[in-house]
Amino acid sequence: MRYNVRGENIEITPALREYAEKKIGKLERYFEESVDANVNVNLKYYNDQESKIEVTIPMTDLVLRAEEYNQDMYAAIDLVVNKLERQIRKHKTKVNRKLREQGTPKFVFSNFQPEDAAPGVEDDGDEVVRTKRFNLKPMDSEEAILQMDMLGHNFFVYTDAKSNKTNVVYKRKDGKYGLIEPQV
Repeated sequence: MRYNVRGENIEITPALREYAEKKIGKLERYFEESVDANVNVNLKYYNDQESKIEVTIPMTDLVLRAEEYNQDMYAAIDLVVNKLERQIRKHKTKVNRKLREQGTPKFVFSNFQPEDAAPGVEDDGDEVVRTKRFNLKPMDSEEAILQMDMLGHNFFVYTDAKSNKTNVVYKRKDGKYGLIEPQV
């Protein structure tokens, strides 16, 4: 893995860079072959004494991404690595299940199993437990945000009145709103 460690409102010391690379480098043990990926690590420090780390690892079949907030930058790095490990284990379980069903072995992940994972236990968190169907009412993003807030949801799917395309508004962790639009 090649690392691109950047800082916003913080100077990246050699010790901090080395710690981030060492911790994120431990993720390579989950893969059969060496991972050919550019690891983007973005460290931010805010005026309210809180730090944030964002890690993105784009690979051919998978994009691993996690972010974490904490007052201690080193603790934030540890927490984000734990999130990435969970993502890898979840994806590994899904891939292995699919390959068993198809009967074609493709080894992307190694057989490494961390100490905290119970042997033989698979994560069934990907099961769809409920399906909803509803008509998408044409509206603008402001009305969609109002509908989302009235329902108490974190996101809302609607048809944009101007473009007639399906869009999604969502509430971000910082309390602001985001909009997902399809590309033409």
